[in-house]
Amino acid sequence: MTPFPPLSPELIDAANRLGEWLAQDDSAALADAKDIGLVVLAGNAAIPAIDAACREAAARQVPLLISGGIGHSTPFLYAAVARHPRYNLLPTTGRSEAAILADIASRFWNIPADKLLVEDKSTNCGENAAFTRDMMHALHLQPRQAILVQDPTMQRRTAATFARVWRDAERQVEWLNVPGIVPTLTNTPRETRFVAGEGLWSVDRYLSLIVGEIPRLRNDKDGYGPNGRGFIAAVDIPERVLAAWQTLRNDPSLNAVLTR
Repeated sequence: MTPFPPLSPELIDAANRLGEWLAQDDSAALADAKDIGLVVLAGNAAIPAIDAACREAAARQVPLLISGGIGHSTPFLYAAVARHPRYNLLPTTGRSEAAILADIASRFWNIPADKLLVEDKSTNCGENAAFTRDMMHALHLQPRQAILVQDPTMQRRTAATFARVWRDAERQVEWLNVPGIVPTLTNTPRETRFVAGEGLWSVDRYLSLIVGEIPRLRNDKDGYGPNGRGFIAAVDIPERVLAAWQTLRNDPSLNAVLTR
């Protein structure tokens, strides 16, 4: 990947505050969870998130439900798998996200076939949630607690989407969010890069993704909340997060790079 130019300390701080909030992480609650009966992995291209879902399902010996068809972001998964030192053996082109991720789960994490559930029709976050609920209903899966894993930039929106889809369910599920990694940017004299984590986005794509999330999460006429398009449950966005987003969105030099 082409090195991304060093950002100012103010922009690094803003990106890390926004990215940390978006990567909703319920690890503290997960440590005390006693009734995890399912792991749901929404199709994405962030290898640490994929690995986290497989790790949790394998360790707990519970079913792993993978949701993801072929959508506009699927080529990023193809590219991430192609770059991976082990996963690059897997065929990708023309295949659904769920099919590829199921291969990773079975071949590299030894998750047995009877623990793998594949939903390969969904093409967006809303369908991930709706089709997951449909599959769970059809298979009579009724866990009291379940782990939800998504690309960290979309974890909070996915949690709000699942909350919206389950809002009228007779039997509620306590969803515990595991983004796999909380991305952190740092500067070197030559570039801005991630502190840790292989199989992540390019820095410019990451910044574009996190800046684009706040308008979607807003509960106004243009957002995805109940007062807008109705795709997600209402999300309370803290002032410090809005301030970080404004810092990134309003920086002319950053926007010039992101819109090239």
